[in-house]
Amino acid sequence: MASATALTHALVDHLNSGVAQSYVNQKKLDTETKILQANAAHFAKMTMQWLKLVEDFNTALKEIGDVENWARNIEADMRTISSALEYAYRKRNAAMMETPQDSLPDSKLIH
Repeated sequence: MASATALTHALVDHLNSGVAQSYVNQKKLDTETKILQANAAHFAKMTMQWLKLVEDFNTALKEIGDVENWARNIEADMRTISSALEYAYRKRNAAMMETPQDSLPDSKLIH
């Protein structure tokens, strides 16, 4: 009977040792899980900040492109206007050269 009691105590001690180790391991896992959750939340926050920065940068680039496009359109319009004025000036001068000054009424004479 004493040997059976000793064997029982030995088995219980051996099982308790495993349970104690499992408990310690579980506590470590819980701690590591909390750290991982905190790091994941921090990473998610940083990712959102980076996405916002990239989005703002992309918007700024689009605005620059819009301004550049607007400037090109204005430049093209100004070239068209300049060409039209130059053409009109040349036509007027050519017409003035072809018309003798004596045949123009007094109101059309250039003084």
